Amino acid sequence: MEETQSLTIEGRNAVLEAFRSGKTIDKLFLLDGCMDGPIRTIQREAKKHDTIISYVTKERLDQISETGKHQGVIAYAAAYTYASIDDMLQKAKDAGEDPFLIFLDNVEDPHNLGAIIRTAYCAGAHGVVIPKRRSAGLTSVVAKTSAGAVSHMKVARVPNIPSLLKDLKKQGVWVFGTAANGTTGLYDADLKGAAAIVIGSEGDGMTRLAAENCDFLVSIPMKGDLNSLNASASAAILLYEAVRQRMN
Repeated sequence: MEETQSLTIEGRNAVLEAFRSGKTIDKLFLLDGCMDGPIRTIQREAKKHDTIISYVTKERLDQISETGKHQGVIAYAAAYTYASIDDMLQKAKDAGEDPFLIFLDNVEDPHNLGAIIRTAYCAGAHGVVIPKRRSAGLTSVVAKTSAGAVSHMKVARVPNIPSLLKDLKKQGVWVFGTAANGTTGLYDADLKGAAAIVIGSEGDGMTRLAAENCDFLVSIPMKGDLNSLNASASAAILLYEAVRQRMN
C-alpha cells in the first residue's frame, strides 16, 4: 500500500527538479524582487503548471524555512508518494536489469539520508528502502540534501527490514551488509547480480536482525586509526563499486 507524506521543498535545484519530475506543487514562495536566471526558470515552471506564487520578504522565508538554506525559494508539495518494493522490482524488470536496491537500517540523520538518495539515483539504483521507525523521513532537509533526487528515486518505507530481506533472498536477491568486521572485503564481493546493499546507522551500524539476514558482511578497507566512515560515505563507496562491476 502506498503512503503519502506532506513535503516542504526548499532550495532552487530541489524545487526545479520537483516541477520537472511532475510533482504537484500547491504553492510557491519566491523572494520578492529577486529575478535572476534560476528564479525566472522556476517562475516559468510554476506558471506552466498554474501554481500559486507568493512573493514574500526574506524575513518571511526565514520564518517558514525548515532548513535555513532556502535560497529564496520554498515550495509546498501536495504530497510525497512512497513506492512499494514491487514498484522497484518492476522498474528493474522494465529496464531489463538485475534489481539493485539500497536498504538503510536506522539511518536517522536526514543529511545522510538525502545524500544517500542522491548517490543511489546517480548510481542507477532501482530504489531506497527505509524503516518506519528509527529513521529519518522524507523531510525538506532530505529533499534539499538530495538536490532534487528525492523527486525521481523510488523510496519505500517498510515496517520490518529483516523480514523483507528474508523475502528478497527467496526471490534470488543477494543481500550485502556493511560491517567493520565483515568477513568479505569490498573488492572481493560480487555485486553484479540481483543485489540489496544494507547500510547501517551512523553510530551503531546494522541491527543484529538485519545483519543475520545478510548473505555477506562486507568491509571497506580502512587505513589509519579510525575504523568507520559515515553512512553516506560508506553508501557511495559500495554503490560505485557495484556500478563499476556492473559496467564490465
